[in-house]
Amino acid sequence: MIESLPRREREVFETLCRLEAGTAAAVRNALSDPLSDSAVRTLLSRLDAKGLVERASGPDGYVYSPVQRTETVAAGALQRMIDTFFAGSAASAATALLGLGQTLTPDEAAALERAIDDAVERKS
Repeated sequence: MIESLPRREREVFETLCRLEAGTAAAVRNALSDPLSDSAVRTLLSRLDAKGLVERASGPDGYVYSPVQRTETVAAGALQRMIDTFFAGSAASAATALLGLGQTLTPDEAAALERAIDDAVERKS
């Protein structure tokens, strides 16, 4: 369902996923291209009506959080990116990510090695 959201709703939803929870003001401040307070509140209300976010009363007003687990949303977003920019090849996407020049910690390198081994075993 997230793929079918209008651009601004999707941007607000993804920002909220990154924050894990937040007020409308926190979401607004985290947007790369900020909207007005009322626009952010309206978009959050639409997302609430669609069942994608929930709200709870907090000391500074409503606190919104995604209903879906962030990992689920991230997996869907990553799959869309792989399909769009890497012709569906997870290996090409992983190679591109590693080519960005960021240094891996030993734990990250070990986790990648395990993931590769698991993927090879599943193919066998």
